[in-house]
Amino acid sequence: MKTINKSNILNMIRTYGPISRSEIAKKTKLTPPTITNIVSELIESNLVRESEIGISKGGRKPILLTINAEHSFIIGIDVGGHHVRAIMADLNAEIVVQHRTSLPDNLTNDYLLQALIEVVQTIINKANVSKEKIIGIGVGMHGIVNYQEGIAVFAPNFHLSDVPIKSFLEDVFQLPTYVENDARALALGETWFGHGQGIENVVCVNVGIGIGAGIVINNRLFHGQHNIAGEIGHMIVDINGVECSCGSYGCLQTMAGGRSLRDRVIKEISLGRKTLIVNKVKNDLTKITGALIHECAIEGDALSTEVLKEVGSFLGIGVTNLINLINPTKVIIGGGVSKAENYILEPLSAVVKQRALTPKARETEIVLSKLGDNGTVIGAVTLVLQNVFSPNLEK
Repeated sequence: MKTINKSNILNMIRTYGPISRSEIAKKTKLTPPTITNIVSELIESNLVRESEIGISKGGRKPILLTINAEHSFIIGIDVGGHHVRAIMADLNAEIVVQHRTSLPDNLTNDYLLQALIEVVQTIINKANVSKEKIIGIGVGMHGIVNYQEGIAVFAPNFHLSDVPIKSFLEDVFQLPTYVENDARALALGETWFGHGQGIENVVCVNVGIGIGAGIVINNRLFHGQHNIAGEIGHMIVDINGVECSCGSYGCLQTMAGGRSLRDRVIKEISLGRKTLIVNKVKNDLTKITGALIHECAIEGDALSTEVLKEVGSFLGIGVTNLINLINPTKVIIGGGVSKAENYILEPLSAVVKQRALTPKARETEIVLSKLGDNGTVIGAVTLVLQNVFSPNLEK
């Protein structure tokens, strides 16, 4: 019971700090002596510190409590389609240092694991933080993840299976390691530090090379029976469509993922369509990227604008299906493709307003990720933080 109480008090200070002891007592319903004893222990351990003096509501002015953010540090990793990115962050998820390394096209399990070692070791060296102050590693991994065992079960975009990320990193660094699907990591990060704060039911859609959704129901990540909940990128939207990296045909990510965006532009160019893109890549179509397409759209390129809007409309179909199925309070859009902002968001929202089941469902709030490029790495950090601040909650 004391461990649970300590966790509740710590989470109150994290969420509402600076906060007084009396306010903690009101929110937790714990007795003042219990609050006093536990807070004293937290201050003694240097995890919590006393900050400014609060406003008196009659009597002595209260001393406010806040988390000592530099008490400990966490390493967060985002395994993306082309890169592995890592950060070290403090207890407030403020980034201290970061590092990125490229991944080859023909990836193997061993190469990926060695790449993870490299980024973690580089981050530790860069940060110049004592090993004792690092409390864990969080990893946001693409594809199907067994989060209990920390295994990447199936990463379709890499064509990899059964990658033992958790056990491997724990053996090398002797640090507790938590592994989660990247979209679910993003969702967790947004509920702690982004646009999902204070919302019980929210869906985060991560749109990069692939498309995934992190689903939060009653403040908890929803995994499903076999950890495939949220794989909307593999929702079939065209039964006669092109082959997907998962082996099926007509998946949403073949219509709206990052690769489909590039492939659509290349197809139109091959059919003789005029576009600024050709000059920018000097006729080398292999250099076409989503970022370049967005840049050309901003410059008024008709093809770029058209393709981005098409992708937004297809995403709207996926999001509409999610709204009809889950009925969340808010939908948050993140990932690389989301950088195209209103070129994507406007047609996406238009489809939802037209196709969602009820008038209220059509008005579901849809926003871009507050965490932006840092969404998955901050989410990975949050995997560790939730085990510090909320260890009694079901993961």
